[in-house]
Amino acid sequence: MKHERRPVAAMGEVMRTFELIAPCHFGMEAVLKREITDLGYDVTEVADGRVTFFGDEEALCRTNVFLRTAERILIKVGSFPAGTFEELFQGTKSLPWEEYIPVDGRFWVAKAASVKSKLFSPSDIQSIMKKAMVERLKDKYGISWFKEDGESYPVRAFLMKDQVTVGLDTTGESLHKRGYRKLTAKAPIAENLAAALILLTPWNKDRILVDPFCGSGTFPIEAAMMAAGIAPGTDRSFTAQRWEHIVGRKTWYDTVDEAREQVDFSVDTDIQGYDIDDAMVSIARENAKLAGVDKLIHFQRRGIDQLSHPKKYGFLITNPPYGERLQEKKEMPALYRTIGERYRALDSWSMYLITAYENAEQDIGRKADKNRKIYNGMMKTYYYQFLGPKPPRAGKAVVRHE
Repeated sequence: MKHERRPVAAMGEVMRTFELIAPCHFGMEAVLKREITDLGYDVTEVADGRVTFFGDEEALCRTNVFLRTAERILIKVGSFPAGTFEELFQGTKSLPWEEYIPVDGRFWVAKAASVKSKLFSPSDIQSIMKKAMVERLKDKYGISWFKEDGESYPVRAFLMKDQVTVGLDTTGESLHKRGYRKLTAKAPIAENLAAALILLTPWNKDRILVDPFCGSGTFPIEAAMMAAGIAPGTDRSFTAQRWEHIVGRKTWYDTVDEAREQVDFSVDTDIQGYDIDDAMVSIARENAKLAGVDKLIHFQRRGIDQLSHPKKYGFLITNPPYGERLQEKKEMPALYRTIGERYRALDSWSMYLITAYENAEQDIGRKADKNRKIYNGMMKTYYYQFLGPKPPRAGKAVVRHE
């Protein structure tokens, strides 16, 4: 959905422009890029696990509040090559930290990730970068010791092939924490990954969506939030809300007002979540209530062997068990055979299934039309896409597939 951009700067006021970095799950970069473009911002780079774009203070707020598939929003402080710790120190020291971190700011390198680089020890990278930041700020502020009793300024660093990219974390707790999932299943899927997987399908709010392994309800809840136009960051806080020298409070207030204006609870939906475990169904209902979408979803206790639906052209979008535990492994073939049988009985439906179970296609009994490798945390999974026919336009026969 495209959003209309609303000016929030006063007449004649020039907003500061940043280069912003949005990390995401590996394999979800194209979905995130589309989201950022739809919000009206120019993407400058798409790399493994992150998308970089230009935006002003308003963009910083809007991307934190509206993006469904990002992990967080970082202000890019700079980048430089470093193959030695001395180069890392000097490169970090050369960055304009005083433009962001005030004299009482609490600052640290919260995370360092290294891929195909000579420097690979996260703790050493973090320690050396912190020392370099202190040296830079000592010179700029003319003091030798920092109390660090003010607001927090967490820093993140990515090293890729000896190129260091440094960002200031505006988000704080990851954007997948929408605030609604107080209770979780045994192997929950992250909210932003669930949203990305839904956005990879042609599903829209006018179509049926069923998750037969709904667990704590993440897929149905994310779909219902999309259907009702609820921005995922509307009811949570962000680290940069306290950085008034960088982003004024009014910009945050205006962004949340914009998000609230777009909500439409009158939308007519057919979103369902099933689980064989009564306790999980109760948890899913409670989470949907916390998300404000309980009226848009029907949850019920139902095993996969009972999966059926009278309507056509629906979507199964689900995260079934993978069989990570030894005692569960032997149950997987029968479970996936049942998934295949019940899916075949659904006339003209599409099925989208994320799993790490290696024999999924074999046991389902059909090769997926498409599949995509996705890292769910450190676990390699596949998103199998079984495509049903498109619903006919009025008066036309079904001839094409999704």
